[in-house]
Amino acid sequence: MRTIAVIARKGGSGKTTVAVHLAIAAHLRGRQTLLADADLQRSSSAVLRGRAGDGPNFAQSSGGELARLQRVAVQRKTDVMVIDTAAGAEEDLSHAIVLADLTILVIRPTFLDFAAAVETAAVLRRMQKLGVIVLNQAPVARAGVEPPLVRKAQEAVRLMRLPLAPIVVRSRMAYQQALESGRSAEETAQGGPAAQEISDLWRFVELVIFRAQAERMRA
Repeated sequence: MRTIAVIARKGGSGKTTVAVHLAIAAHLRGRQTLLADADLQRSSSAVLRGRAGDGPNFAQSSGGELARLQRVAVQRKTDVMVIDTAAGAEEDLSHAIVLADLTILVIRPTFLDFAAAVETAAVLRRMQKLGVIVLNQAPVARAGVEPPLVRKAQEAVRLMRLPLAPIVVRSRMAYQQALESGRSAEETAQGGPAAQEISDLWRFVELVIFRAQAERMRA
């Protein structure tokens, strides 16, 4: 089983949107998927509870209970466990990071988001855990040219010494409209830019995880 922790130190980063979309992306590709909702707001649970038909399993949890939930998921032959963490809850974040094969740090391209994320990036490096940064709620590029806000954010990531995912998740209504029905943009906006972003992001996540697995096997 592969465990993906989706974290953010700043509220409103869109962490839950990314977590739910990744869980549904795994499900749509035939993976037995569990979304562990460790955020006290329980937004992920609310979204998936409103889903009609088949979808990812979900369970409400807390940082201290994640290890037990992970063991149960392995016993049930789950393929992918996505953890939606509580924003800013340092202890809960640490529990999730320890368990994760990959930690996704979700950041909006704003100064306050980066300032809040610096410490988390340092924790990932100190623990020698695999992590990537995903820029979320970014302005849409025009004629292939990134807005100055995004270019500055991409430069700032270098100071955090964590890799930046090549896929930028844009500020699009399609994401929130999809969540209202418990679905993802891949389901409700097929062929659109939001669906493509999530498809590309999931492909990147799988590539990173399996590349890391191959490197561990060679070591």
